[in-house]
Amino acid sequence: MILIYIIIILFVGGLLAWILSRISDALSRWVSLLFLIVDLILAVNLWINSADLFELNTGQNWITQVNLSWIPQFGINFHFGADGLSLLLIMLTLFLGILSVLTSWKGITYRVGFYHFNLLWILAGITGVFTSLDLFLFYSFWEVMLIPMYFLIGIWGHENRIYASFKFFLFTQASGLLMFAAILALYFIHGSISGIYTFDYTALLGTKLSPSTGMWIMLGFLIAFVVKLPAVPFHNWLPDAHTEAPTAGSVILAGLLLKTGAYGILRFVLPLFPDASRNFAPVAIILGVAGILYGAKLAFAQTDFKRLVAYTSVSHMGFILLGAFSFNQLALQGTVLQMLTHGISTSALFILVGSIQDRIHTRDLNRLGGLWEQVPNMGGVGLVFVLASLGLPALGNFIAEFLILTGSFQSTVFWTIIASLGLIASTIYSLRIMQKVFYGKKENNWQISDFDGREILIMASLMISIIWIGIYPQSFLKTSQPSVREILKPLKNSEMIEVTKQSENKHSENFMEFYKKRSLK
Repeated sequence: MILIYIIIILFVGGLLAWILSRISDALSRWVSLLFLIVDLILAVNLWINSADLFELNTGQNWITQVNLSWIPQFGINFHFGADGLSLLLIMLTLFLGILSVLTSWKGITYRVGFYHFNLLWILAGITGVFTSLDLFLFYSFWEVMLIPMYFLIGIWGHENRIYASFKFFLFTQASGLLMFAAILALYFIHGSISGIYTFDYTALLGTKLSPSTGMWIMLGFLIAFVVKLPAVPFHNWLPDAHTEAPTAGSVILAGLLLKTGAYGILRFVLPLFPDASRNFAPVAIILGVAGILYGAKLAFAQTDFKRLVAYTSVSHMGFILLGAFSFNQLALQGTVLQMLTHGISTSALFILVGSIQDRIHTRDLNRLGGLWEQVPNMGGVGLVFVLASLGLPALGNFIAEFLILTGSFQSTVFWTIIASLGLIASTIYSLRIMQKVFYGKKENNWQISDFDGREILIMASLMISIIWIGIYPQSFLKTSQPSVREILKPLKNSEMIEVTKQSENKHSENFMEFYKKRSLK
């Protein structure tokens, strides 16, 4: 029941924070922080106690499951489960949730209780998405996380917040309805074949579909996920939402909501529709590579600091599409790490942008410059995460992108070479951030203070995380490997498989052995 407890704690914490704000805004903040810390402790304890399940050769996958009857006449259950992939994303959700509360500690000064209510309910919805094994339940949580984010942008955002919140809502809601139609189609087809009408994920695995039917249903799922990811050409809502959202809203958008799209591809699209996924893979890879290069180009062209960081997400999410549709273990392991490292590094950059904007009330890169002299701590932190964004070795992003490119090279040499140009592009726009903000000519004599103790705590935790993944990724690779193998099983059983299992296992084992030796040293 631990997964249900984690979700209930978030829902109750949000309600309690809203109610107690009538007494004190500070009480609302502390309640939100306390409930999130309790949840994170539960998740970390689950990770530690389940360490034996993540040994490289274990055949076990699910760490914990709970399956309770809900609406049995329609085959709907409270079915939650967590494997290594889910568990890593739950911990990322709660970790960034705590930092979002700390980031908002001084910045949110009105309707504080309702703000924290929405914040915790978004996190509850995201956690539900990462743990639901009933497709009706999954769609319910998919909608739960949409409405609070709409309020978060529309009430506490910046100048054009109403436009950005409506745009976010329309894009995600329209694509979500396509997914719901696809869920119903799969439900009725499976029922007509087996005589059992159910939304249960494990029962729906292996449903026999004709090529055309499988492709159409798969596209219903995939469109919802690539819009949330977002992938080119469905990315248009993201820069506006990021630009107008409050800092914590940008952290949740970049660090978590985008990851629900990536998770959906790994958990639902690939295992449920292996043949359709294989047929669509060339298109998905091209979209991923286009996103890598196009997002980097648009990032370089921005003069709004926050909008620049938003477009870097479009570029980095392109690597996830490339890795997911390469159909081998190395690429999928890299995809999981990319979800984690992008969430950490991009969240840090958004917090940095928010800190600068709160102090001097501008994000215009043409008005910034030469800030390092006044704010060396801010400059040092900015340098670390800019280097992480461009993929410097010893930082987590490098490991993730290296694995994705190594794995995708086994499937498509040409597009991997083109995608690798994105690393050069990311270096250009990342170094431009340092030049425009902290180096270069001082355009204005800003009176700006450096990070305070609370901000140093936030940034230090993010720095430790990104360095931990970069230096010792084995702890995360070992956790996600059983999940990756389960994702690949239906694809390996597909008649259309092209990548040989022997070659893939050899590369994967060599990589794992390398890191085992390094960790022993």
